[in-house]
Amino acid sequence: MKNLLIATVMLLVVFTSVVQAEEPAAKDLFNGKDLTGWHADIPALDKNPDGDSAFIVRDGNLVSLGLPRGHLITDADHENYRLEVEYRFPGKPGNCGVLVHASTPRALYKMFPKSIEVQMNHQHAGDFWCIVQDIAVPDMVERRGPKEKWGIVEGKARRILNLTDDSEKPLGEWNSMTIECVGDEVKVWVNGDLVNHGSDCTASKGQIALQAEGAEVEFRKVKLTPITELSD
Repeated sequence: MKNLLIATVMLLVVFTSVVQAEEPAAKDLFNGKDLTGWHADIPALDKNPDGDSAFIVRDGNLVSLGLPRGHLITDADHENYRLEVEYRFPGKPGNCGVLVHASTPRALYKMFPKSIEVQMNHQHAGDFWCIVQDIAVPDMVERRGPKEKWGIVEGKARRILNLTDDSEKPLGEWNSMTIECVGDEVKVWVNGDLVNHGSDCTASKGQIALQAEGAEVEFRKVKLTPITELSD
């Protein structure tokens, strides 16, 4: 009986170890110290490479200064993941965004990489913007406008409204945004509220980018966890 108990315990230990080994490991894309693993694409620096960058590390936070406008882009491509971002506008409210499935640089307005943008613009967090990629949501006409105006390039209706503008915290407080990309689907939560869910995305992998789009934004967390199935 004692030997059977020992054998059972050992099997449980082995099983638990195997399960834990198969669980995908989360990774902090921002290490809190520097911008290792990222590179900036700032068009204004083409003619002045010694100019100031829009992205710095300050007090342990990754900071988008807003100007000059551009993007901070992961060196690596990613697919099938959950991205957790904690951010705030420390001063005036403004615009920013997280871009998923990013690829060709400067594909739109000679600035924005080909991607799907998850909007962080104050009081509009969770909108989708189609940047030479496309995505579909329920109630498309209501949330994107007349179908004949839809498009993914300059001059087209590229914005897809979120489900609620009431999920953000007051200005200056930290917000959490979770973006889940699996296959051709993208889900977005803001402070725990599901604010958008798109499918039939024309891309399923790519780089991740943070914007400098006129307003200072602080990021204290940019964490990625590989996943293999959609959440409820």
